[in-house]
Amino acid sequence: MKSCKHLLLFFLLLIKTTTSQSIITTLPGFPGPLPFKLETGYISVGEHDEKQLFYYFIESERNTETDPLLFWLNGGPGCSGFSGLAFEIGPLAFDLATFDGSFPSLIINPYSWTKIASIIFIDAPVGTGFSYFTTSEGYLISDTKSASDSYLFLRKWLLKHPKFLKNHLYVTGDSYGGKMIPMIASEVAKGNEAGLQPRMLLQGYTIGNPVTNEKMDINERIPYFHRMALISDEYFELAKSNCNGDYVNPDPNNHKCLYALQLVRKCTEGLYESHILEPKCEFMSPKPNDFLSGQLFVEEDPVDVLFLSKQERPWCRNYNYMPAYIWANNETVQEALHIRKGTVTDWQRCNTIIARTTLFYEKDVESVFEHHHQLLNEKGFRALVYSGDHDMSIPYMSTLKWMRNLNLIVDEGWRPWYVDGQIAGYTEKYKNINQAYITFSTVKGGGHTAPEYKPKECLAMIERWLSLVPL
Repeated sequence: MKSCKHLLLFFLLLIKTTTSQSIITTLPGFPGPLPFKLETGYISVGEHDEKQLFYYFIESERNTETDPLLFWLNGGPGCSGFSGLAFEIGPLAFDLATFDGSFPSLIINPYSWTKIASIIFIDAPVGTGFSYFTTSEGYLISDTKSASDSYLFLRKWLLKHPKFLKNHLYVTGDSYGGKMIPMIASEVAKGNEAGLQPRMLLQGYTIGNPVTNEKMDINERIPYFHRMALISDEYFELAKSNCNGDYVNPDPNNHKCLYALQLVRKCTEGLYESHILEPKCEFMSPKPNDFLSGQLFVEEDPVDVLFLSKQERPWCRNYNYMPAYIWANNETVQEALHIRKGTVTDWQRCNTIIARTTLFYEKDVESVFEHHHQLLNEKGFRALVYSGDHDMSIPYMSTLKWMRNLNLIVDEGWRPWYVDGQIAGYTEKYKNINQAYITFSTVKGGGHTAPEYKPKECLAMIERWLSLVPL
């Protein structure tokens, strides 16, 4: 009886699946036909299909039958999957060397992860990128709802692409996506255990500089500052001895702690959070600048700064994102991508309204530590957790701390890993009682979105891990 019920639900899901999909062979800005298979489309989710989630799907350039399927989420919350495609792991990139403020050119990224895997880049949650909602209720979202929507998206997408049901599935991404990924993986695991169709061949997940528990992640910044020689021994010891381990929400009457944090702030407020060695953008409009506020903010691309000429201000990383705004808001581009007219009139790489406004997005899951514990210790999935070691927004020390709290067995001690004979980072490998392996890796010189800074090294890292060989 139970199997009949699941079969009925499967067919109801199939009937209800509202999708559109298009194969894209050429794109404005790229010379000639695309040398890979690109598909774009919408998948409807929500009780009344009120959420239309947009995606970019690129098939593996090696072997679509045997290569894994990656489901990629960017952070924010509210950053488009296109950011991951064009600036991190996809086969296309903007030609920054020739960009002069006019319509940008696209070039091939030689270090695309599509060389070894098929990848779905999703605009999630709804309101991100080209995803949109058809009713006002559709914009009321949260961590829990977003994870549920992404799981339903995957089910419906695989129904429309049944040939990928036999491919190994990995949920992947970085930043705030690192918080959603274990939640989505848990949904997939529960769905498989309940017999929901289609059954997905989930093998594990990868997360880069991931949000896990925001307060704990931010709290680890001060020890990171000390380790990276950004604050003195004296300032660190002053904070450590007076703040009782809480640098995010200190006692307002603890004047010694507040004084120590003020000293720390003066030393670090001029740093670029995503990469401490790069210049910080000068924002014309005010923005929160308290690195211990207890609130993580999406990386902003304020238009009033982006479209100033390079001569007026020194380079900062946000200038790299300028071509994406010009390209994605172009009518010809949107026609080529088969964007539904009138649904998104102002494309943004990251929708800061979602990240900043609790009215629209509720962060209803404080920590995903237990999700990791269940997936790794109880269900025996594999995981790759990597950190660009020059990111101070989610410092590698925070990630390493919660991983070690999982009480796993160290299978392979701390050691360097190499690309082309050079140290690319450091890695440590763990296992649980079920002999499932979890790999932690730093990416030397990498920032918050590590593949954006170190594409060659990150491609080598993911290829080795997916192939079950040591980094």
